[in-house]
Amino acid sequence: MDFKTSFSGIFESLVTREPLFVSKEVLRHSYTPDELPHRNKEIRQLALILSSALRNEESSNILIYGKSGTGKTIVSRFLCKELERTAKKMGIPVKTAYINCEITDTQYRVLQNLAECFGEKVPFTGWPTDKVYRTFVESLDREHQGVVIILDEVDRLVQKSGDDIIYNLTRMNSELKKAKISIIGISNDLKFRDYLDARVQSSLSEESVVFKPYDARQLEDILNQRADLAFKPDVMDEYIIPLCSALAAREHGDARKALDLLRVSGEIAERESAPRITEKHVRRAKDRIEADSIVEAVRSLPTQSKVLLYSIILLEERKRRIITTGDVYDLYSSLCRKTGLDILTQRRISDLLSELDLMGIIDSTVVSKGRYGRTRQIHLVVPLVGIRIVLEDDIRLNGITNFEPPQRRLG
Repeated sequence: MDFKTSFSGIFESLVTREPLFVSKEVLRHSYTPDELPHRNKEIRQLALILSSALRNEESSNILIYGKSGTGKTIVSRFLCKELERTAKKMGIPVKTAYINCEITDTQYRVLQNLAECFGEKVPFTGWPTDKVYRTFVESLDREHQGVVIILDEVDRLVQKSGDDIIYNLTRMNSELKKAKISIIGISNDLKFRDYLDARVQSSLSEESVVFKPYDARQLEDILNQRADLAFKPDVMDEYIIPLCSALAAREHGDARKALDLLRVSGEIAERESAPRITEKHVRRAKDRIEADSIVEAVRSLPTQSKVLLYSIILLEERKRRIITTGDVYDLYSSLCRKTGLDILTQRRISDLLSELDLMGIIDSTVVSKGRYGRTRQIHLVVPLVGIRIVLEDDIRLNGITNFEPPQRRLG
């Protein structure tokens, strides 16, 4: 082993490489461009609704639906930015606020963030929720102003904390004497409204806008627009953008995945000191992004699903020829008893297995056993070691890392 290797000056050698990028930021999800290709219809529809704020009128609440990466968030933020710019030009007080409900996922946190957007100092915890609510209302009502609040991933908020916050926000206009408020809810779930209580549906009284997935040609236009800003001239083969677009179009026309694919391809090429981005860089970027997305999906699973997946991993490690629902349920039940978790019914476990199948984490096939009914044959379709590490980061505290599965006759 060479112990004399010196890393002195390593950063100088790295920063003097010829960069391919002018700006990576324009390929990130947070960047809002001045033009939004293939969303003219949706922009005009939303602008027509929001323009009420410029006439000192109460705007309708809006629910925006669509799969991930269809432009819902970027269009909403673009329009709110334009609304504030136009209002300032006209001398009309209009303010907007954006809340990511995947991160800010309780009623207290939403109200606390909103109050701070309007100049109030509210502690991270400690106040009664009613007090935070009153503070927010008072901060709004100090002046005549139109207020638009974006609740992105609003379905996540409702799933975790219920729909009281939606009801309270939509009823707030009845308490405000000067200000007027309207809500834009953004959801990937087309059935989101069905999960709301009838009183919330009534108070919401919204207009709906659906964002359809982009096709490959539309994704190509989006990438061309961003690539002109992101890269130096002539640093990628001519088929790179069509390839990234085609690969992302397979995933329900997800513009975010297309942008990630192009950015990561450039990063890989740049780290290799390659003069151009080629197909091999795109293929490697695709593999890396897919691996990262699977890890993130596993990390965000509910505890019961993590224990269920851990059961499948343990069975896979024992080199089972065939893993059935019965095998998984027996081991899952043992793990639950060891960790003190409630044991779900076999029917509910079957539902969770279906969800893991839909996420592409496992593959399960229903097979007939004749007069003995039907069962699932299950196998893992993601890297076993990497996923086990992710799971153990969460469940090690429950003491099952060294769990030895009970022996059972091979199926």
